[in-house]
Amino acid sequence: MITRISRPLEWADTDASGHWHNTAALRLIESAESALRDRIGLDGPGYAGSMPRVRLEVDFRRPVHFGDPLDVDLWVAAVGVSSVTFEARISCRQAVCAEARVVAVLRGPDGRALPWSDEDRRRWLTAGGP
Repeated sequence: MITRISRPLEWADTDASGHWHNTAALRLIESAESALRDRIGLDGPGYAGSMPRVRLEVDFRRPVHFGDPLDVDLWVAAVGVSSVTFEARISCRQAVCAEARVVAVLRGPDGRALPWSDEDRRRWLTAGGP
């Protein structure tokens, strides 16, 4: 199941050119990720701040302007021993504006990667995709 959030592009997310700043796409994707983690029960205190991004790829397809309505679709593409890979698509009026791939790793208190528990791995694997 794809997780979708919808919202307009905020004024603070635009740059001097009048369209979205590249960081806006990442904030939107993280908001969708938070909604996904909440939906599958992995958004609690044990995960807040414990899943740093280790890889980000964004292909910008078209500009977005202040107030444009956006749909952000996010899904789990892969689950590793301690990592999860998300793919996302940001659309405006059903036209794809950006596509992304984000890899996050579960980190322990010592900063080192931790393996997913069997239950958490199951939750990621059953979160759904396109």
